[in-house]
Amino acid sequence: MKTVLVTGGTVFVSKYAAAYFLKQGYDVYVLNRNTKTQVEGVTLIQADRHNLENRLKGLHFDLVLDVTAYKASDITCLVEALDSFDTYIMISSSSVYPENGPQPFLETSQVGENKFWGQYGLDKIAAEKRLLELVPEAYILRPPYLYGSMNNVYREAFVFDCAKDDLPFYLPRHGELKLQFFYIKDLCRMMEAIIEKRPAEHLYNVGNTEVISTRQWVKLCYACSNKIPEFIEVFDEVDQRNYFSFYDYEFFLDVKRQEKLLPELTPLEIGLKESYTWCENHVFDVKKKPFFDYIEKHLK
Repeated sequence: MKTVLVTGGTVFVSKYAAAYFLKQGYDVYVLNRNTKTQVEGVTLIQADRHNLENRLKGLHFDLVLDVTAYKASDITCLVEALDSFDTYIMISSSSVYPENGPQPFLETSQVGENKFWGQYGLDKIAAEKRLLELVPEAYILRPPYLYGSMNNVYREAFVFDCAKDDLPFYLPRHGELKLQFFYIKDLCRMMEAIIEKRPAEHLYNVGNTEVISTRQWVKLCYACSNKIPEFIEVFDEVDQRNYFSFYDYEFFLDVKRQEKLLPELTPLEIGLKESYTWCENHVFDVKKKPFFDYIEKHLK
């Protein structure tokens, strides 16, 4: 039985990954402070990654899945505490690409500050650099917007709420803004492909091969409850993040490297339906934002 260490293991990406690899027959360890409910069946290593001391000594991991590395210091603390491992995969972010860079972004594109993501993106760049200094053979994945079961971020769940209450949807301008998504299960499948094939490339953009307009995305979300949205287009000069889940920023990742390892992806409508089912049963697990309050006070 192969062993995997998942940093985190209690929220969205890390929680889903822990459950996924457990289901695939791995012996799953999670590293967290034990402040939230654990996935049933995992082995908990209760600690802060910045204060591990000898907690990982004597343990060998076939895979280290680092979901909670946000800064260079996060990488240093974990890598130096590990005793033995085979494959290290870090989940980074598309935020490492500057918003004014030529698109689609390639893995070889210049990284730099993105005004929409600010320090978060800069810290991810620093974390990637530190990882490759310490573990040159490590793999780094850069996803766009992730979605799916266990997503506690108020994105598709917000649209599901609008549909459930038969509300019109307030759409920035004409809804032509393009978004790129990646299903959480496909992210885990990509990691499995890396483990199995040990590819020569170590840096991967990951994501759906096609972008989708915000209008079409909302339609797909409403369709999960068999409804069709009524749109109210908003042209006011206000920050759309006050009433909508995404920045006013288009980007597109080139995922040709990914396609060689994972040629078939989950259709967006299927992934959204699974997310919808999860949201119905986990209403209190989503971190809601005051979008409805803003709409009521400023847009109606």
